[in-house]
Amino acid sequence: MVAYTNEEGCPSDFGANPWLQGRVSPGTMGRFTVWDYVVFAAMLLVSAVIGVYYAFAGGGQKTSKDFLMGGRSMSALPVALSLTASFMSAVTVLGTPAEIYRYGAIFCIFAITYGLVVLCSAEIFLPVFYKLGITSTYEYLELRFNKYLRLCGTVLFIIQTTLYTGIVIYAPALALNQVTGFDLWGAVVATGVVCTFYCTLGGLKAVVWTDVFQVGIMVAGFSSVIIRAVVVQDGIGRIVNDSYYGGRLNFWDFNPNPLQRHTFWTIVIGGTFTWTGIYGVNQSQVQRYIACKSRFHAKMSLYINLVGLWAILACATLCGLALYSIYKDCDPWTAKQVSALDQLMPYLVLDILHDFPGVPGLFVASAYSGTLSTVSSSINALAAVTVEDLIRPYFRSLSEKKLSWISMGMSLFYGGVCIAMAALASLLGALLQAALSIFGMVGGPLLGLFALGILCSFANAIGAFVGLVSGFVISLWVGIGSQIYPPLPERTKPLYLSTAGCNISSGNLTSTENPLTTVFNTPTAERPALADNWYSLSYLYFSTLGTLITVVVGIIISLLTGGLKQNIDRKFLLTKEDFLSNFSWSKSETPEKVEVLNWKRFTVVAEGTDNPAFSHIEMDVASNKNKVNGLHI
Repeated sequence: MVAYTNEEGCPSDFGANPWLQGRVSPGTMGRFTVWDYVVFAAMLLVSAVIGVYYAFAGGGQKTSKDFLMGGRSMSALPVALSLTASFMSAVTVLGTPAEIYRYGAIFCIFAITYGLVVLCSAEIFLPVFYKLGITSTYEYLELRFNKYLRLCGTVLFIIQTTLYTGIVIYAPALALNQVTGFDLWGAVVATGVVCTFYCTLGGLKAVVWTDVFQVGIMVAGFSSVIIRAVVVQDGIGRIVNDSYYGGRLNFWDFNPNPLQRHTFWTIVIGGTFTWTGIYGVNQSQVQRYIACKSRFHAKMSLYINLVGLWAILACATLCGLALYSIYKDCDPWTAKQVSALDQLMPYLVLDILHDFPGVPGLFVASAYSGTLSTVSSSINALAAVTVEDLIRPYFRSLSEKKLSWISMGMSLFYGGVCIAMAALASLLGALLQAALSIFGMVGGPLLGLFALGILCSFANAIGAFVGLVSGFVISLWVGIGSQIYPPLPERTKPLYLSTAGCNISSGNLTSTENPLTTVFNTPTAERPALADNWYSLSYLYFSTLGTLITVVVGIIISLLTGGLKQNIDRKFLLTKEDFLSNFSWSKSETPEKVEVLNWKRFTVVAEGTDNPAFSHIEMDVASNKNKVNGLHI
């Protein structure tokens, strides 16, 4: 690890810029004012009003499909912005700039990863899910394999998502509270209640349109920090210059070692598998793009969302580099002015924006917008899988109106669960974070399971189940191992931080040694051989490992148990027609007829099917009664 200090010839502007002289403690930096709370409250109020509007607009939520899928009538742009918003939780707003400050801008390579993820999701998973007209992605597992695999997928998703939402609500609230004095439980309960309110009243449409508003707030929050930092540093040139000499512009590292935390290969290969597990098969994301009014709109929503992801990544990177440029001679973390890296962004905001009433509030509103958008999509997705996978199959006599009320009740219930999980996170923070990291391993095997179903015509239920279990066991093994024996600093490569320019009494200073090394430097005798190779695998490869093992074991077991003899309906697989249909989107599009059960294969009928993708098939729909936008219900 190269340590860049001023003594080594780096140009230092410390002293030339009065802003950088004498870092002070947060107590003298100013706290939150009334205007900051007003801005935050306004963001919550607008979100709630959108929920109320969609509860009654267009006759309200008549059926469960209206509530959970927006009546399958959404268009590409709002869905794209919604996908971007839920990807960007408060963890992104606070965590990504801190990641770049600590480890450098190699994180930007994720721009390539996002492109590959969107391509895989739009061209492999979307065509199959969209043509089946399903609400829950786990319905596919029953159609392709059996109901037990569907149940496995549903239960894993519910556990994983409730754990995640608890941390997503609590962790940023804690970081913001410790730096800004922003009321912790007031914020947690207010965001949880408002989120539950608009999810329960307005369903998916409310979730999507509040996300659109919240993306605007997030970009505004980031922009205010970037613009002010550029002004403080007398131009972007100085920020780039400081970052270059501080070793932060470390974009290219082609080390093929899979044990290195972030290299070009771990981010592009490992990141693609990790994020495809979220964009390709996770209910929270899939539910939005299959709610689009046509398959063309669904694909466009993913590709437009890619531009959003790149924009957010660029903003977060600029914030991270600005953080380094401003604090390069006095790191607040090493100087014990903040207790965790995710508190650096709120610390910076109070430091450089305290003279602008309401602007720190805008930044906090942007962080909480990230929380709201992620939690609302989780609540809606949890309600959808519960109704579609656990209630509808077992209570077939329930009317659509009743199912719509049950969906609302489920949103209310899961909203309460999420607030309860946030309270649990306050008591068991580290434990819950570890549990979430372990359930993060679920994404890989589940991605492998869906890939088996969609890409391998000979995969059968036995092969799929054994593959899923094998992938899950191996992922858990490496995941739990990495929690017990964290990788050493030479694997994570933290960059040098200095406190040479701190104007604080020496009693408050700690050594400039990375505090993590003291935690991780367990004597070699205590670390088993596995700890420094197998358990040190880059966290991005956990999902890759789970996916590949699930697919390989699934294929082998399927071939051994007569997979080649089974006759699978081609509608459950990715076909050549699914790909070729990309080139015929310009034909007329009206809402698509989607009916899963009564399917006639390859009947060539030019009978106004709404989407050119399906000009070679016709759905056997008895009558036009009880249809919502062409959907037989």
